[in-house]
Order: sequence, then structure tokens, then C-alpha cells
Amino acid sequence: MPGPYVDPFHGDNDLPEAVDVVVIGGGIIGTSTALELAERGVSVALCEKGGIGHEQSSRNWGWVRITRRDPREMPLMAEALRIWSGLDTRIGRPTGYTRSGIVFSCADDAALATHQRWADHLQRYQVEHKMLSPGELENLMPGSRLGVKGGLYTPADGRAEPQKAAPAIAEAARSLGAHVLTECAVRGIETSGGRISGVVTERGLIRCSSVVLAGGAWSNLFSGRFGVDFPQLKVLNSVMRTKPLDDGPEQALWHPEFAFRKRRDGGYTIATGVTNIVDIVPASFRYAKAFMPAFKGEWRSLSFRLGGRFFDEGRIPRTWKMDEASPFEYARVLDPKPSTKVTERSLASLKRHYPVFGKAEIAQQWAGYIDVTPDAVPVISPVETIPGFHIATGFSGHGFGIGPAAGRLMADMVTGKPPIVDPSAFRLSRFSDGSPIVLNSGF
Repeated sequence: MPGPYVDPFHGDNDLPEAVDVVVIGGGIIGTSTALELAERGVSVALCEKGGIGHEQSSRNWGWVRITRRDPREMPLMAEALRIWSGLDTRIGRPTGYTRSGIVFSCADDAALATHQRWADHLQRYQVEHKMLSPGELENLMPGSRLGVKGGLYTPADGRAEPQKAAPAIAEAARSLGAHVLTECAVRGIETSGGRISGVVTERGLIRCSSVVLAGGAWSNLFSGRFGVDFPQLKVLNSVMRTKPLDDGPEQALWHPEFAFRKRRDGGYTIATGVTNIVDIVPASFRYAKAFMPAFKGEWRSLSFRLGGRFFDEGRIPRTWKMDEASPFEYARVLDPKPSTKVTERSLASLKRHYPVFGKAEIAQQWAGYIDVTPDAVPVISPVETIPGFHIATGFSGHGFGIGPAAGRLMADMVTGKPPIVDPSAFRLSRFSDGSPIVLNSGF
């Protein structure tokens, strides 16, 4: 089953000889970084092994939210909300962004207490929100039969179209002079005098003084080739979209059994509220200790699976020569098979709890690999051992909404400008300097 239909983007034909910065990866993080750099007059080349936005950046739910974020991410997400509100005007292209509001339902008193703590964090950032009683939730979403104790509603949250956003941002970056190269895998980095001096692509060498790795699920493989151990695993999430549906809600909703948001075409993106599949692969054992707190804390939402993916990943070489095809050229797009059992179970539950969806017709289903870190917080950081090398990845399913602000923070780091937020929580060294791995700090 093919992945989602991403807006077409045609990459440049010619490889530049030299630029200031090479960005590796054409998802929402990479394109946002390239745009920020191009706006500052920095010469940049964005290299994508496949198509712009063809992996998780087009396969996510499309939520733009500050609610239920790790407190370490909230300052950056507050910046992201401000950026999204003016992004379409700024780039002159539609991303589908709408400030529609998101509701997180609370099934019991324990969930209410947890969401009240999230609400307290929202208050610190003066983000409009409200804890809803069951009656208030029913009035907000008439016709629903959720059977919950209440919910947390954040009108400032919204949605955008994942199949449009990264291509639109990439086009805007190119209009400002950025080189955008598709089907152009970066095989590796070159250094001179101990710092970045260029990248080797499948088309040839690009000289540069800085590199930003925004390779999503591929980042561990790439960085490991050059002695940088970035702990990362992949989690599979399955999604469906429906045909246009009349009289459906504008607000997005999370429920333990399903989640949905309205699409620009009038249909809905629907997924499970909690269930994610974790394929057991060789890296699972390599990083078992680092991820153990996450496995223990999230075990109810994780479905572990041992199958063909173990052998598929075991066959991928972890080192390769620069003058030979790299693993990235043999897998242009990660397009895993969705779990239709999971998505169709979610749709059936949604129809029971929200009768307007009884008329919903499935138009398409797909899956994507979410790249996760041990603490579910991204790495947006220079690599101390290789001056000029930076990493922006590991967004753990939170990358789409925060992407424009992450690109701005990464551009700040590359250009040496004061960062828009304190970046210390996102440093790569937290996984090697003895810092404790903390999940959902403050909760």
C-alpha cells in the first residue's frame, strides 16, 4: 500500500561546488532549517536521498500542539505556534495551517489530575486553555458519546497538512537561493584540520564549513559511520484518512482508543490514541539499557514485534566506502506496511463514540517510522567531537508541529546567533555525560 500523496517537488539538476551549510534530510526539520538559513543570506544546499517530505514528515497526524508536551519542549513549541500563525504569508504558499483547537479527553480521575498538571504548565506560557467538564465537552463537540470525565481543551493548538508543509517550505527556501537536491543521498562527511570541510553525495562533493543532520530515522546509521553514537530507535505508527465527511467536528480530539483531526479536503486523519508497534531489531539490544526507562514507562502503549524487520536491519552495513553506494541509496523511502487491524479498530471505536463518523469511508491507510530518543526529547545540538557538524533529529513523534521553531534554533546554532530558547535540554551530550534519563520531567 503506497504512502500518502505528497505534493510534488522537483529537485535541482545541478550540484553546487560549495556552500556554507549542507542540510541532510528533506523533512519538516531539514526544510525549516534551510529556509531559516537562506533568509539570513547563508548559502545552503539541502540534500534528500528520496523526495521532499516523503517519510515521517508526511505520515504524521498533522497536529500542531503545545498541549501534553514535555516541559523541556514547551518554550520551543511556544515559538513554533507563533511561527505557524504567519508561515503561509511568510513563504507565500499554503501549508494548511489552521488554529482549530485540540481536546485531550480524560477517561478517569487519574487522567484528569495528569492533564491538570499539563494545564498548569500551559498557564506559565499564557496559552489559552480550559479543563472541560463532561457537559462542556459535549457542548463543544455535539453528538459525541465519549463517556469520559472531562478533558483539556487548548484553542491555541491547531493542525496543518503534512503532505504540503515540507514541500512548501522547501520551495520557499529555494526561492531565496537555497539549492534543493532530491534523490541525492549524502554518503558521508569530510573533515580538514579536524572540522567539517565538505560532504560526499552520490553525485559528487560539495564543499562546506557546516553540516546539519536532519535525517530522521536514518540519523543513527549516518552519524555512527563517523564515530558519533546517537541513541535512536524506531516506532511504527499507522494512520488512515477518510473521504470528505459532512458535519464533522473542527477540533482535533485525542481519546485512549482513537485520535482524529479534520483535513483540508473535508476528510479526517484517524489513528489509534495510544498503540504503537516496536519492531525488535539489532539496535534494540544495543540501546536496551538507555531505553529501559521508556519501555517501563510506556509499556502499555507499545506492542513489541519480532519479524522480518530484525533481519532487514541486520543486513544493513554500518560502514561503507565513500566511492560506493551507501545504504541510503538502496532505501530511498521508508514505506512500512500499516497495521490495518489497529487503524480499523480505532475507526470502529470512533464510530461508536461519535456517531457522525458512522458515515466515514476509508480513502487510504499508511504507516511511518517515528524516530525516538531514550527520553522522547529531540537532539538539536552541535557535535562536540566534530566542529561544524550538527544534529537535529529524534523528535519522537513531536517533530511536525515544532519543526519550524526547531529549524530556527538550529539556524541560530549554525550562525552563532543567540538561540531563541535555551538549547541545553536538547544537547547530544546528555546521553553520554552521566545525566539521568528523565521522561516527562515535571509530571
